[in-house]
Amino acid sequence: MINLQEGEESNWKKVMKFFLHKQRKETIKNTNHFSIYRVYGFFQPYKWQLLSSLMLIFIGAGASMAMPFLLRNIIDDALPHGDIHLLITLVIAMILVTLISAVINMVQAILSTKIGQSVLHDLRIKLYSHLHTLSLRFFTNTRGGEIQSRITQDIGSLQELVSNTAQEAAKNLSIAIMTVIAMFLLDWKLSLFSLTVVPFTLVLSNWVGALREKVSEKQRKKLADLSSEISESLSVPGMILSRTMGKSTFLISKFSNTSKDVADLEVHSRTSNEWQWQIIYLLLTILPALTLLLGGLTMQSENQVSIGTIMAIIALQEQLTFPLQELLRTGIEVRKARVLFSRIFEYLDMPAQIKKIAGAVVLDRKTAKGEVKLENVSFSYEDGVQILSEVTIDISGGSQVAIVGATGSGKTTIGYLIAGLYEVDKGAIYIDGVDIRKLSPDSLTDILGVVSQDPYLVNGTIKENLLFANPNATDQELIAAAKITKLHEFIVNLPMQYDTPIGEHGYRFSGGEKQRLSLTRTLLRKPAIIIMDEATSALDTITERQLSSALIDSMQHTTTITIAHRLSTVRHADQIVVMHRGQIVESGSHEELAAKNGYYTELLKSDGERGVSKLAN
Repeated sequence: MINLQEGEESNWKKVMKFFLHKQRKETIKNTNHFSIYRVYGFFQPYKWQLLSSLMLIFIGAGASMAMPFLLRNIIDDALPHGDIHLLITLVIAMILVTLISAVINMVQAILSTKIGQSVLHDLRIKLYSHLHTLSLRFFTNTRGGEIQSRITQDIGSLQELVSNTAQEAAKNLSIAIMTVIAMFLLDWKLSLFSLTVVPFTLVLSNWVGALREKVSEKQRKKLADLSSEISESLSVPGMILSRTMGKSTFLISKFSNTSKDVADLEVHSRTSNEWQWQIIYLLLTILPALTLLLGGLTMQSENQVSIGTIMAIIALQEQLTFPLQELLRTGIEVRKARVLFSRIFEYLDMPAQIKKIAGAVVLDRKTAKGEVKLENVSFSYEDGVQILSEVTIDISGGSQVAIVGATGSGKTTIGYLIAGLYEVDKGAIYIDGVDIRKLSPDSLTDILGVVSQDPYLVNGTIKENLLFANPNATDQELIAAAKITKLHEFIVNLPMQYDTPIGEHGYRFSGGEKQRLSLTRTLLRKPAIIIMDEATSALDTITERQLSSALIDSMQHTTTITIAHRLSTVRHADQIVVMHRGQIVESGSHEELAAKNGYYTELLKSDGERGVSKLAN
């Protein structure tokens, strides 16, 4: 969904800019937020399970270490001497070792999976929760697909690393260490020769890992672009816009180009990876043959090695091959994971706007007076253009106040600031004499309700949408609120009445019906202060007047701040604040302002009772 702000370009230009693929810069530049200590912090709650898993890993590795010694004894002792009893004993021992290793590996795999999934769950919840505390500035400057990509794709891509790779790395490392020890116990010369390939494989893996880390970072960004294009162009508004403007072919082509970039990067990554493994595989395959050659030559000298020892070392070489390959692969995966963790930690490091403040003031909705005061408030968005300058408004509790003005005058911004969606640059906003920055976040949202021009409705039934505001509301309260907004009669005439599904974003209903649903939902909360930002703009004049009259009667003790273009909706207000280019130019009742023959009068004249609706264009 495209979020447009007052004072910026027209809606038409901004929408066209998006669909003409003029990429917007990311709000926060990608920096390296990775730290192994931060990653370990997510495993800390599961340290005992982690230790248990590691213990099982070492036990399993120790069991596998016995196999080559059993093999050597079979070749050097049991077979040459025809000792059937020894042969049977050694074979049974090999089978038992295999069975024990299999059981240990199965238990360890289940335990490591549970640990990994718990860590991912904690990480996902922490990121999602933190995003709820960020300023609205972040969401207005970040694509929805980008956020979705980090929560789903980035964390999802960590699943293999967290659930399996970390545990497998420990397992492979322990197996590799014990295998090397066993090799040296058998014959140190042949063992030393066997390890000559290790430094080369490490250097090669480090080079490939660095390359894939860079490619992975580009892949993540392209996948985020792909996710954004899907979520935005295939949404209901995006589909309507693309079809009505004939842009389907263009958007398909754009999507195709991004998808091809993703595919090309994956080919690049896989190609470098394949070259690495083929070289390593070649070295490890040749190594047993060279060991046989070296072992055969030593048999001609005084320090000859037995055939059983040679075969045991070759068996250990083969046993070492898999964990060594997996450790090298893990190193590459960790380099890729650094990119993913950096992207996740980047969001987690963003300063929260909604914080738990020590000694925060709590206001009770039932006893709140609803007094609102803006004192010398100034505000500008990221582009540096000042939207509000030294604005002072004093609103008494239970009064009806209207804020009017042309598009870009700062009306909606005032509503956002009072609701705490943004923080003022200068000045302060008070509710019941308390700076809203000192109020507890829950207290502010409890006493204040906001109804916007373009309401967001969840994909559920009418009743589910209404109960979103107050899950404990009774059916009688639902009906009473719907009657105030002139919506009840419409609902009962639907086949499923209050259980009627509203569809994706409420597109089964008209704009006026969605606005009344949103207003009903807010009334169910019974806030002490309600901000109505063009909340009835989609209604016809007659319905709007009926609704306005009903709201006045039912909200006599509620502070109502109405932001409007149509002046017919605000003539009853106790106070009308007229905005122009971020400043208050006039203030008073309708009669007082009309008598002044000033800017408010010009707004009235622009289109009669419809106020500034045409002036705005």
